[in-house]
Amino acid sequence: MLEELQRRNLSPITIRIYLRAVEEFAQYYKTRPDRLGREHIRQYQAHLFTDRKLDAISVAQQLSALRFFFRKTVKKSWVVDDLPSPKRPIRLPAVLSREEVERLIQCAASPLHRVWLLTLYATGMRREELVRLKLSDLDADRMLIRVRQGKGKKDRDVMLSPTLLAELRQYWRSANPKPTTYLFPGKGSHPSLEVPIDSRSIFNAVQQAAQRAGLDKRVHPIP
Repeated sequence: MLEELQRRNLSPITIRIYLRAVEEFAQYYKTRPDRLGREHIRQYQAHLFTDRKLDAISVAQQLSALRFFFRKTVKKSWVVDDLPSPKRPIRLPAVLSREEVERLIQCAASPLHRVWLLTLYATGMRREELVRLKLSDLDADRMLIRVRQGKGKKDRDVMLSPTLLAELRQYWRSANPKPTTYLFPGKGSHPSLEVPIDSRSIFNAVQQAAQRAGLDKRVHPIP
């Protein structure tokens, strides 16, 4: 299944979600997932709603993963035809006021988290785009940031404000060790191997700041 997902060049977060969904499905029945069938999926869908209390969007995501597994990995097309899709609620996005944004940024748990929040807010980038941002993508002469392979696998430029540029320069000067490739590097398997930070760290930083700021709205970075 992992090979099938990678061949379609799906995002790392989608791959992680799909693999985890099939793993949980197999664990629920304590057997290999390719040995399960239509009735198991129907029962599992009810379990997701009634026992795990997942919303329609989360259940639809789980079912999409199972569709992919049975249709693309084990080649059982009957699953797709018989699997009902839960009705998704229509939700308007939560829009923060200027004051709420300022509170959110001020309540960041660390200077690094504050820079993440500032960059997300000032550029409108998705969190997967932020973690892949490289030093070479910053163009201080033209005051632009090149976002590579964003949504739809397309490159685009976003504005780099003087305020954000000053914050990023201050972050780089105080960083130890200094980033050399990725703007926000994670920890690789070798000290000399620079890798991007895990996008879950960005998600958690936003959630923590929202909680510390006492915001009632659902606040999370775009995947």
